Amino acid sequence: MNNNINLFTIGFTQKSAETFFRTLKQAGVKRIIDTRLHNVSQLAGFAKKHDLQYFLKTITDIEYLHILDLAPTIEILNEYKKGKGEWSIYEQKFLHLIETRKIEKIVTPEQLDGACLLCSEANPHHCHRRLVAEYLNGKWGNVKICHL
Repeated sequence: MNNNINLFTIGFTQKSAETFFRTLKQAGVKRIIDTRLHNVSQLAGFAKKHDLQYFLKTITDIEYLHILDLAPTIEILNEYKKGKGEWSIYEQKFLHLIETRKIEKIVTPEQLDGACLLCSEANPHHCHRRLVAEYLNGKWGNVKICHL
């Protein structure tokens, strides 16, 4: 029996809608877990919350969840993005935030198995979705992470 939780992550920027949805479908993603603080911005294009929810269901039959507890606070986000802060400081503050929120009690292994954490960043290296995935693996020890 395989007890691993297969967790994907993806960012929507620098991807066409075709590439984005094809990638999710080919990976076998069952649900998207939106980890963005702001998911209704016009800048999100096809990934605006209600549009994305519709496209996921219609094109790929993928479920959509928005879990705000997996997003940074506006203060942490603004300090890093608008204040051109250091990644190491953002990472430290965000990890402290999700530890304080006890996200391992908010999401379940069942919710995450076959799920894909979504945010805007094209690459996972400087992105909170990677931090969420790695944090949960640290808590549960059986999360197999695949960045799409």
